[in-house]
Order: sequence, then C-alpha cells, then structure tokens
Amino acid sequence: MPLQDQVGEPDARHTTAELIYQRLHEAKSAVSLATVYCVLLGFEKAGLVIRQQIENGHAVFELNRGKHHDHLVCVTCGRIVEFVSEAIERQQKLVAEKAGFEIRHHSLTIYGVCGSRSCRGARNT
Repeated sequence: MPLQDQVGEPDARHTTAELIYQRLHEAKSAVSLATVYCVLLGFEKAGLVIRQQIENGHAVFELNRGKHHDHLVCVTCGRIVEFVSEAIERQQKLVAEKAGFEIRHHSLTIYGVCGSRSCRGARNT
C-alpha cells in the first residue's frame, strides 16, 4: 500500500510516522522510517497534510481537508477528538483584535481526560 494512502485511511485520521511505518512494514514494504518522515514533511510543505505537535512530544499527521477544526487530546489514552466551535473562533478573533494582532494561523489543542470506558483514566461516573 502506498505511503500516501496510509495518511488517508479512515482509522488513521490522526496518525504518526511510526504507525505508518509499522503498517508499511507489515505489508512487506521496504520503506525506512526516515523515508516516511521525509515524505510526510514533503506532504506538509505541499499543503496535503497538517502536522500537529501533541503535548507528549509526538507529531500526528492528518489529511488537509481544507476545513479548520480544533482538537481535544486525552492525556491518558491519547484519543484525539476534533471539534468546531464558532464561539471559540469569535473569542479568539476578539482577543487578537484587542491586542492589535491580525491572525494568520492558529491551532487550539485542549488536553484532558476523556470519558471513554476503554480509557485507563476514565472518570468514575
């Protein structure tokens, strides 16, 4: 399976270079981890993928579908949830305007503990 198909897999919405490398290795593809990183960085430069730095130091990649969204990240299990909030977007614009900034780009990542039953850090309810 070609590397570019790995980024677009439905279960790979937010994937790492290491996971892509592992999938390619399992599919008997002779691609190095360094090659996976180089290709992903090339895809990022071309605007095909977006790289997000997650708090634990890992970079996750997702296809650039052209629609802005923000992320919730579980600090226990690593689950990533995408969300869109017009209220948050409006507030960010107001804060930037008040400070004399013109927003060129932004990303918002909120870290917490998810409510998934499969998460080791799931809250008791």
